[in-house]
Amino acid sequence: MKDLTTGSEGKLIFQFAAPMLLGNIFQQLFNVVDSVIVGNFVGKEALAAVGASFPVIFVLISLIIGLVMGTTVVIAQYFGAKDFEKVKRAIDTMYIYTFIGSIILTVVGIILSEPLLRMLKLPEELLPQAVQYLHIFLGGMVLMFGYNGTSAALRGLGDSKTPLYFLIIATVLNIILDILLVAVFRLGIAGAAYATVLSNGVAFLLAAVYLNKTHRFFNIGFTGMKFDSEIFRHSFRIGFPNSLQQSFVALSGLALMGIVNKFGTNVIAAFSVASRLDAIATVPAMSFAQAISAFVGQNIGANKQNRIKAGLSSTLKMMTYVTVVTTLFIVLTGKYMISLFTSDPDVIRLGAQYLTIVSLFYIFFTLMFIYSGVMRGAGDSMIPMLITFISLWVIRIPFAWIMSGKIGVTGIWWAIPAGWLVGLILAYIYYKTGNWKKKAVVKPEEEFLV
Repeated sequence: MKDLTTGSEGKLIFQFAAPMLLGNIFQQLFNVVDSVIVGNFVGKEALAAVGASFPVIFVLISLIIGLVMGTTVVIAQYFGAKDFEKVKRAIDTMYIYTFIGSIILTVVGIILSEPLLRMLKLPEELLPQAVQYLHIFLGGMVLMFGYNGTSAALRGLGDSKTPLYFLIIATVLNIILDILLVAVFRLGIAGAAYATVLSNGVAFLLAAVYLNKTHRFFNIGFTGMKFDSEIFRHSFRIGFPNSLQQSFVALSGLALMGIVNKFGTNVIAAFSVASRLDAIATVPAMSFAQAISAFVGQNIGANKQNRIKAGLSSTLKMMTYVTVVTTLFIVLTGKYMISLFTSDPDVIRLGAQYLTIVSLFYIFFTLMFIYSGVMRGAGDSMIPMLITFISLWVIRIPFAWIMSGKIGVTGIWWAIPAGWLVGLILAYIYYKTGNWKKKAVVKPEEEFLV
């Protein structure tokens, strides 16, 4: 556990974000390793099938992800206020609703996966493999939510290191299992799915055993856990807009995939690979946004609102440097990284084109996420949700649909930074109003400057 309410703001945020950054990179490596192994040992059709599956998975899990994010904020604010009994009850409540939700999503997802893929007009030759991957992945949903819920709770307590240790173990295991099941035993796309499920299961099992024995706030099991309706109400108030936001992101991913699918297997494969690398490149922004959310939450809970502006300023400076370096790296090496996944020259060309266009505008994404992170840490998740809706559904998807009809697939690539720019403008304007500071679970006793 880490107290973020005393000490140098920038140093604390960096120290808290660094393990999360590594953890999020390892989390992305789950998807990247699957794609690299599948692309090289099964083929570009299987690579495209894996990529086409992820927007469907994201749609199905987005609601629970949002609620967990809400509970993380609640935990951070109670921990900052030193109300440890409510911290424990918040963690128990999170486990109960995520367990029930994951069971429901598994059943619904298995039933709807094939109709969703058909609705998106996925090419017929890719459909059987995509459905097979989805069914196996969804079968391990309980394990995935168990691990990610545990990590979210620990982050709310200021502990970003413990989840990293378990994730490193899981990622190494995933690589080993991918090689064994796909490359050695030739199980194809199913082997990649089994590797991911088993790796998530091991991470959750290790976390449960360790935390039950060593941590006073955790009781991971089938007995002794208590559901607190008031805490769930707070989590729902903060988390439901996050859930809607995650749903908007997920559904926009489905819509964008539907536009991409019209251009055939090569474009689908290129988009799948490039978006995996794109996800890794944006991990620093997402990690520091999570860090500043925890920082804001704890300092509001401790009634130290004057530290928030200094923390934000330090975070913006750090992330500007990181984003510039990331952009330069992607522009210079994008083509070579795409070639790690496939040897098909057309797929490599299209994927490199995507990365070159999109990476030039990472700074928009970074700043948008940092400002939104401050709002969420204060308990204001409604406005970030609305900003996400506008940037995706008013800007990105219409822009991609119209421009892809006029200039081809590059119109889809240009639509992505267009949405980021609008989102950044809206997030900055709302941050400057200061209205987000009024949404805290633990009410501040004094005003603070934005």
